[in-house]
Amino acid sequence: MMPLSRRKFLKASLLSATTGAAGLISLIYMGHLETDDVDVVQIDVHLPRLSPAFEGYRLAQISDIHMGTGMTADKLATIADLTNQQQPDLITITGDFVTHGSVAALGPMLIEPLREFAAPDGVVGVLGNHDFWTDAAAVRRILEQSDVLDVSNGVTTVHRDGESLHIAGVDTLWYHQDRLDLVLDQLPDEGAAILLAHEPDFADISGPTGRFDLQLSGHTHGGQINLPLVGPPFLPPHGKKYPLGQYQVGGMIQYTNRGVGTVGPPLRINCRPEVTLFTLHARGI
Repeated sequence: MMPLSRRKFLKASLLSATTGAAGLISLIYMGHLETDDVDVVQIDVHLPRLSPAFEGYRLAQISDIHMGTGMTADKLATIADLTNQQQPDLITITGDFVTHGSVAALGPMLIEPLREFAAPDGVVGVLGNHDFWTDAAAVRRILEQSDVLDVSNGVTTVHRDGESLHIAGVDTLWYHQDRLDLVLDQLPDEGAAILLAHEPDFADISGPTGRFDLQLSGHTHGGQINLPLVGPPFLPPHGKKYPLGQYQVGGMIQYTNRGVGTVGPPLRINCRPEVTLFTLHARGI
């Protein structure tokens, strides 16, 4: 085989570099487009303690709004409309309403679109680590003004035909603000219980209690970049064991939502933003 001349070598190298650069630019461009392409994931879950009165109950989850870093009020309003179209009975938001910056500036961007989320049994949420990094007290005030019930380290109960479905929450594990002991003290012994916990790896703490049927989390964004055969190469602390999708942790189902916002590069690759719609079923029905 004849060796390549210097000219042919440089030409081949330039072609390879150009092709690689074009591929990278295309990947980044598609990644930017993917941030707006919200995926509605529909999941049927069977909960052992769910009363037949709640058969077919529809629960929506969004997570990781991250207002101010790629998320806008208009985009969040569009996500609210998409969520409402699924006709959920209850909407849950599992933390990181903001990323950083001035809550005084971010508040007005959040309040109006958050008020557009609508369900018969309301909207509930917990805070995430970024909310604490920014100003947890201010974020809680935003939730109150937005008609979002903060269930961090607390419990609220939905009633139907004399039966109960408990929705509990814990504050962020990252800052050791989680008080599962307080939640368990408030939680009645009877009835199915769903836990909102921003960090998914909290499932290794909540699952062994045997009191929760389903934990809903966010935090990881599914990695934002999810490579074929490799998975997400970049995952945060407390989000490495259950990074995206559904898992079984003892007798409890753990679900990690990919979120609707971004942190860092405002792109997603093979990891679309997500609205999850759970349809709950009682065992044997």
